[in-house]
Amino acid sequence: MKIFDIHVHFPRNWENPDEDPEPMVERLAEIATTVGIWKACMLTGGRFGPGYERGMEILKRYPDLFIPVAVIDPEEIDGDAVQRLFDMGYRGLKLIGVARDYDCPDYFSAYGKAEDLNMPILYHMGVIGGGLDYSRTHPRRDPKAAEAYRRMMAMTARIGPRNMSAGRMSPIHLDTIANRFPNLKIIGAHLGNEGNYEYAASVARWRHHVWFDMSGGETIEQDALERGLIGNKIGVEKLVFGSDCGMDEIKEHIDRFEVIFEQLALTEDERERLWWRNGAEIYGLEQPAFAQE
Repeated sequence: MKIFDIHVHFPRNWENPDEDPEPMVERLAEIATTVGIWKACMLTGGRFGPGYERGMEILKRYPDLFIPVAVIDPEEIDGDAVQRLFDMGYRGLKLIGVARDYDCPDYFSAYGKAEDLNMPILYHMGVIGGGLDYSRTHPRRDPKAAEAYRRMMAMTARIGPRNMSAGRMSPIHLDTIANRFPNLKIIGAHLGNEGNYEYAASVARWRHHVWFDMSGGETIEQDALERGLIGNKIGVEKLVFGSDCGMDEIKEHIDRFEVIFEQLALTEDERERLWWRNGAEIYGLEQPAFAQE
């Protein structure tokens, strides 16, 4: 099996952010290769991993595996800065936790340059996860959840309150962007995320260069299966695989999708498209082919 992973975070020790990430990247590369990942978009910079220069220094050691993707704040990164990131070696962008709606016109300079440079943009969709999934567990009944809660509260005390809003990161904003930048390759994370599936399906239905990744954990995977989001409401050509999890969880994540694809009775061609081809086409490793008369 050949996998393109569109959504991999630069490994980081959140309790000791200054720890050298290079050994963790080496271990991540070993795990990825073992589980069948041939290419992975490594999200770098911003709040995720080291700065752009140090991140690129590390990633250049894995040119056959990792595609450098810069996490940007469009309040600070304009078109000229996107050009500098491209010149540095970054080949995609990631947005999350923005101060204004994704389709704010002030962000268009960055988007326009990304379109010109053929840099796909991955957008986080909806509520940002935060260390403890209350749909699955609770500190009152699970010691591991209790420990996760304590770590989460300690981190919150260190970094303080966040200026975050799921409303700014809705898939409906992707429709504005796709119309304004028709050749920009747009990927919405997490199938749009809970509460947004209908918007995500509608945008994917009518905008050619909009895809959604299937990351987000077991709740979203269950929704994808039960609500017919894979291959039904959202066609298989419009979906890409993303792990978006800790490196020790990637194999389990892949195994769950193998089960889902079996339950959906997908063809080999459909599976190959979800595992590899769609992501590879977005990043130019495969050439799209259209049906012939």
